[in-house]
Amino acid sequence: MRKVTLTRQEKAIEESLLKDEYLNVGKNEFAAIAEAIAERKKDAVLNIRVNSRDLASLKQKAARLGIRYQTFISEVIHRIARAH
Repeated sequence: MRKVTLTRQEKAIEESLLKDEYLNVGKNEFAAIAEAIAERKKDAVLNIRVNSRDLASLKQKAARLGIRYQTFISEVIHRIARAH
C-alpha cells in the first residue's frame, strides 16, 4: 500500500473531522453555502499599480487577520462590488 502524504490544509481538515467540528446541514443550507463559494470563485486576473504605503498597510491588516494579502484585497474588492 502506498503512503499518502497530506498537505497542511488536508491535515487540518482531517483533524477537524476527527474532533467532530463539522456539522451536517440540510440541502437548502448546503446549496446556499455552495452558491456563496461559487460567487467568490476567482476567474479573472487583475494587475494594478498601488501606492507602496497602501500595500504595506493592506499586508499588515491581512497578517493580523491571518490571511494572505491577495485574499484580503480580493475580499475588499468583492465587498465593495456587492455593496448597494
